[in-house]
Amino acid sequence: MAFYEKYFKSIYENLQSVESSALDEAVALLNETSDAGGKVIFGGNGGSSAMASHVAVDLTKNAGIRAINFNESDLITCFANDYGYEEWIKKSIEFYADPDDMVVLISSSGRSQNVINAGKIAKERGMKLITFSGFQSDNPLRALGDLNFWVDNNEYNIVEMTHHVWLLAMIDRIIASRS
Repeated sequence: MAFYEKYFKSIYENLQSVESSALDEAVALLNETSDAGGKVIFGGNGGSSAMASHVAVDLTKNAGIRAINFNESDLITCFANDYGYEEWIKKSIEFYADPDDMVVLISSSGRSQNVINAGKIAKERGMKLITFSGFQSDNPLRALGDLNFWVDNNEYNIVEMTHHVWLLAMIDRIIASRS
């Protein structure tokens, strides 16, 4: 099989691995958060961070649900310098989260310590937590969420593209339900 055929087949198969009911449950949590006056806080590293930015903007602008992420370099470097890199997302949640907010964390491996620490503080504060991870099924991030989306694949781009499409599909579902 040619490279692209195999690559696209892998993405397709991973996209199809999610239960529609789980996506609908996530949409319900997003809507409940908005209805309660809360916002959705996204976090991740690298490509997952870029995805968090994209999804937060689309969720706010297109679906009408307030969402934020912490991708400002001055915030990241300040908090990483003062509290350590493993704590900067956690500290961002401590400073910016309100009681009715929820958190969405994205990590391809599910093993990024700063993302795990953010998940722990979200749970300690009683916030709803949705996680997106891949690689090993027993990754620590996946164990933290109220709702967990996991991609059974060890290739970063396959995992990231699957997460991205699932997230954007949820936004499009919200938009469609309001039309």
